[in-house]
Amino acid sequence: MSPSPERGKVLVAGIGNIFLGDDGFGVETVRALGARDLPGHVEVVDIGVRGVHLAYQLLDGYDTLILVDATARGGDPGTLYLIEHDGCGGDEPPAAPLDGHRMTPDTVLALLGTLCAATGAGPPRRTRVVGCEPATVKERIGLSTPVSDAVPEAVRLIEEMLRLDEPGEPAPRALAADAAK
Repeated sequence: MSPSPERGKVLVAGIGNIFLGDDGFGVETVRALGARDLPGHVEVVDIGVRGVHLAYQLLDGYDTLILVDATARGGDPGTLYLIEHDGCGGDEPPAAPLDGHRMTPDTVLALLGTLCAATGAGPPRRTRVVGCEPATVKERIGLSTPVSDAVPEAVRLIEEMLRLDEPGEPAPRALAADAAK
């Protein structure tokens, strides 16, 4: 099913390393989201640690990118954040050498800017991050209890964003205050 003319393609990308505890939040959330009935213009992918793959996939032309990742911002473990990224990709290439297995979302977006400039492709119109405050990112498999408990709420938040993803729509009510953090 192709996207309707008024709604462009949406990519929901789960980022993280499942071998580092709560860093696997994004991966676990997109697994749960992938089991839901989603509109045909929405693609859900488990990117894991393959940031370079994500940057190249975005060249396929997505209107909206939703990154799902563990995001340490100083809150209580399990706290969800909705962050509006003010620009997708930059004019400058990433400053550090690229490591395809340790790319942060900012590095991916910087690489995307470089790739867009080189190919003439456009970046997504809107980029959002659904983040979760981790309790631990030490070597271990499995999420901590507060982060695991946040996964269903993150799924609901993403589903709400997908329903409201129209130009000019406000952020979902539940986390609108967190967008400014």
